[in-house]
Amino acid sequence: MKVRSTTILAVRRDDSMVVAGDGQVTMNSTVVKGGARKVRMMAGGKIVAGFAGSAADGMTLFDRFETKLKEFGQSITRAAVELAKDWRTDKFLRRLEALLVVADHEHIFLISGTGDVIQPDDGVVAIGSGGTYALAAARALLRHTELSAREVAEAAMKIAAEICVYTNDSLIIEELK
Repeated sequence: MKVRSTTILAVRRDDSMVVAGDGQVTMNSTVVKGGARKVRMMAGGKIVAGFAGSAADGMTLFDRFETKLKEFGQSITRAAVELAKDWRTDKFLRRLEALLVVADHEHIFLISGTGDVIQPDDGVVAIGSGGTYALAAARALLRHTELSAREVAEAAMKIAAEICVYTNDSLIIEELK
């Protein structure tokens, strides 16, 4: 059975950073769970992260990223780079099937197992099966409205849920202010 991904969206506007994720878990053509939690706060509420992909792999990445944060004095940039290096070179980590988005007040990074650490130019990034839909909606809302980061993320995720069958509108939204 193939476990389908999810949708994770990070949006920064003004002094607010938001990471939102849907709760749907799908195996083949069956929704097996609607309220999974794929977004969480880290570093005492200073960093928020979300994963798309296999749940066990995503949780492993959360744990590894938190370990890197502790190792490098809560530096999100250094922790992201070091996790990506380990992920690319470690035999165990290379098998993980997930992507990770991490954010603090100043940075957003998309981290992948191929060694990518991507910081978006416009303060918005999305991953997962509905990621492109959420990204397009969020960019449009940021350019053409005065909605808050949270409102943009919520609206964009609901649009993605209307389009992507592997995304639902049961959202977990974590915000750094």
